[in-house]
Amino acid sequence: MTMTRETIFYEDSAIAGARVVLSLMLIATACLIADAVVGLRGIDVGTDTHAYAGVFLAMRDGFIATRFEPGFVLLTRLCSATGMSVQAYQAVLFGLSLAAAMLASRRYFDYLGGTRDYLTFLIAGLMFLFLSPMFVNGSINAVRQGMASFLVFAALLSFQQRQWWRFFLYGALASSLHYSSLLYLAFAPVLLLNLRLQRIIAVVAFVAYGSGLSMILVRAFVPALYGAVMSYSPGATYRAGVRLDFAVFAMFWYFLPYVASRLVRSPFSERIRQGMTVYLVMLLPFFTVGWGNYSNRYLLAPWVAASFVVAAMFCFARVPFLRHPLLLRGGLVLACGVFIYYVTQQVMI
Repeated sequence: MTMTRETIFYEDSAIAGARVVLSLMLIATACLIADAVVGLRGIDVGTDTHAYAGVFLAMRDGFIATRFEPGFVLLTRLCSATGMSVQAYQAVLFGLSLAAAMLASRRYFDYLGGTRDYLTFLIAGLMFLFLSPMFVNGSINAVRQGMASFLVFAALLSFQQRQWWRFFLYGALASSLHYSSLLYLAFAPVLLLNLRLQRIIAVVAFVAYGSGLSMILVRAFVPALYGAVMSYSPGATYRAGVRLDFAVFAMFWYFLPYVASRLVRSPFSERIRQGMTVYLVMLLPFFTVGWGNYSNRYLLAPWVAASFVVAAMFCFARVPFLRHPLLLRGGLVLACGVFIYYVTQQVMI
């Protein structure tokens, strides 16, 4: 029995359609499970959960005075007005974080020049996010900043591509959720410089941070910024001071695409390396004020972005095994289990 071209075409289309449906079902299932785990967590899971729940309940009858940003306040008020439970509110916040992650992954995929298999890339991105203790921190603790971090990444990618309206839109949304987003956006003009100058700025910033010079300079010339950084959670000692371990670990992710460039197909290898300038800019706030209390929060945005970089290295790898859909789908299933463990055990960076 011979097969016509039309028959082969329809069979291939059916197989492709089935793969799309399978990918969508896997993504939806993983996200729903993760959302349920985060939403149903106890009030004592995450050091800031009490604060978020308290503000949410206090807004049942209207807006209240709070230190939270206006966009987040409006979102909280809308959720509170519905009469939903604290658990439902937590699930909504994490669901919006996942939506922001999907937006950022789409922006990065387009930036890399991807034209097909976006769902596979999204699966890989979610897998590495679920494996990241920093993402857990942004899910159950630094919730506002966790939501804003993906929008910061999307905004800076847009800035590098000179897509100004996207930059201002994503930047405004991110800043309305967490004011720290303004620090990342303030360094965006560095992306207008050539690669050599960008690297010089990054090296100088790294040395200034590691030597403690950045703290001295900020305290001497920008005392208001120094006071704002040190007044965050007064009396806290967690992650305070210069953290060379964090700085070196952060730089590791910058150099990774260069060291492993031969493992990634062209032209994606070149595009991934070009995109690392955005990651480098996202490190500058940490090198500037990462000596204050809870300095790990300044690395939340670049480290969640690093998950998409590693996902791209897998999806566009020269080795077929690394980009095989079965490997990545199975990896997402396992990563979902790891994420559940992280949340329940409060494993965070």
